[in-house]
Amino acid sequence: MFTGIVVGTAEVLDATATDDGRRLRIADEPLPDDLSRGDSVSVAGACLTVEEQGAGWFEVFLAEETVERTYLGTIEPGESVNVEPALAATDRLDGHVVQGHVDTTTELLTREQVGEDWTFEWAIPDGYGRYLVEKGSVALDGISLTVAERRENAFTTAIIPETLDVTTLSETVPGDPVHLEVDVLAKYVERMVATDAVE
Repeated sequence: MFTGIVVGTAEVLDATATDDGRRLRIADEPLPDDLSRGDSVSVAGACLTVEEQGAGWFEVFLAEETVERTYLGTIEPGESVNVEPALAATDRLDGHVVQGHVDTTTELLTREQVGEDWTFEWAIPDGYGRYLVEKGSVALDGISLTVAERRENAFTTAIIPETLDVTTLSETVPGDPVHLEVDVLAKYVERMVATDAVE
């Protein structure tokens, strides 16, 4: 589990296709020094497991499901990804509960600077509008954000300078894809109130 408080960006060093997925080698900076094999890491919002590591890098495997549901199947060496180590039991929950289970991808529609902050407008993918409410939580490329305004086919988030500096949002331009994970609490509520829910 994660909080959506990204610790920084890491460079993709290598990407290799396999018979059943894809393997990525990623620089381990700025992750904690005690990162070890078997640890979970949020990579652009996707929960992945460290399978190998060496001096300055770690490797993760992307199963077919991850390749199909995310854009990590097309990411190339030299590109950057947001990273966050898994939440420890003693850590503060500064963002919101983020599972690292990417639901789908969306895209940035517009970005506008407003004073020192920025407003980013995102498309609402088909079937996901019911999970997005004003002042509710959403994770975009693993970043915990608040829905500032919910429109018919889009929603906006306010981006503060710190978030822009620490994450890949500084490089994200209209048309770029991002991973979307809706608030898991909304999914549980939907399931519990469904008339055809199985007890």
